[in-house]
Amino acid sequence: MSAPDDNRRSILFGRLPLPERTFLTDALRTETVGGVLLLVAAVLALVWANVQGPSYESVSHFHLGPGALGLHLSVAHWASDGLLAVFFFVAGIELKRELVAGELRDPRTAALPVVAALCGMATPALVYLLVNGVSGGDRGGWAVPTATDIAFALAILAVIGTALPAALRAFLLTLAVVDDLFAILIIAVFFTSHIDLLMLGLAVAGLALFRLLLHLRVRGWYVYVPLAVVIWALMYNSGVHATIAGVAMGMMLRCHRREGEDRSPGERIEHLLRPLSAGLAVPLFALFSAGVSLSHGALRDVFTRPETLGVVLGLVVGKATGIFGGTWLTARFTRARLNPDLRWPDVLAVSVLAGIGFTVALLIGELAFATDPRLTAEVKASVLTGSVLAAVLAAVLLKLRNDRYRRLYEDEERDEDQDGVPDIYEAGNPEYHLRMAELYERKAAEHRRLAEVAAATRSDEDGPA
Repeated sequence: MSAPDDNRRSILFGRLPLPERTFLTDALRTETVGGVLLLVAAVLALVWANVQGPSYESVSHFHLGPGALGLHLSVAHWASDGLLAVFFFVAGIELKRELVAGELRDPRTAALPVVAALCGMATPALVYLLVNGVSGGDRGGWAVPTATDIAFALAILAVIGTALPAALRAFLLTLAVVDDLFAILIIAVFFTSHIDLLMLGLAVAGLALFRLLLHLRVRGWYVYVPLAVVIWALMYNSGVHATIAGVAMGMMLRCHRREGEDRSPGERIEHLLRPLSAGLAVPLFALFSAGVSLSHGALRDVFTRPETLGVVLGLVVGKATGIFGGTWLTARFTRARLNPDLRWPDVLAVSVLAGIGFTVALLIGELAFATDPRLTAEVKASVLTGSVLAAVLAAVLLKLRNDRYRRLYEDEERDEDQDGVPDIYEAGNPEYHLRMAELYERKAAEHRRLAEVAAATRSDEDGPA
């Protein structure tokens, strides 16, 4: 009796279906390049702020934009509120795609990244609150260490040359998407000081018009881009962080393919905007956010102030503990089991890697301590310090497992018949038949569910006999 039950148990970090693997490869390639640019921008910001501090401050605080519309903002504000809206727009599309066609479409596979992301955000927050509760520090920065920067994490992977298996990379990417969703909710709920109901109502009306135009299949960038700018401006003036508008519009795009389509509209737009987001928007944000003047003792105080120490420990200890613990609990108390090709140290290495918090962590740090510029700079330094420590520790752990990763990667990539399809996915491989059986069972269950819904609907329409 136990064998059949065991066969039905889901596998944590199992091999991905070929279409999902192909999409993941393309997405990670752009994220990795963007992560390298992000790293360069962060280093440039630190050098600029410490070599030519006055000029860095002058450029960052230079104001431009129409004041009559409430948009006379500094360059740093345009980077965080304007350019990051593009980043969150792409994040919204990613989340929508994961919900309808990716790892989150099936509750069984969605449970792991959702639980891991929740634990990976709650634990750093608890670590921060514990450190500051004991030391009497400012507890307002509890959300700073909760965010994961996927682009930076993948850049580290590219630098150290680890052939991480596709399933673990997919877990890291999906984890970051869910992480972004909860970070967006945190920004919207906890960092909105005042709300202009008129502006918010107009922004919601703009979003409704955006959705209606999509429903009517109206085409043309010249329609949507001006409307998106108006919605963003209204959201900014409402008091809600303007990046929320980007997420909302991204999630409205259709991300499932219809018959005859190579790509859905969401996938096409994501393909166009991802290089702009990863290659321009996020690096420019880093350039005007990561410039911490080390001469003022910001780096020295990282391990002496409870607020900054809480951020560092939250990123390095809290993230790794939360994600690894959430994953282990999922395997321990559900029917899931770890891929036999992997070991728990592999999961620990990825969990530590997720402690690299940068883009969203810097943004939340600015929002949490907006009234204290000195503390804001010190918190930024703590984000950089914690991210570097997490990156170094993850690199060591990943390197220790690199030989196993290399063998798994070579097995996944082997294509001896040179037909463009890895041998592991072809019909001659026993695993192929197992994958196809699993896919057939999933499709059959979905058809049964739809048939039950249709029958119930017809029953409701017919009414009582």
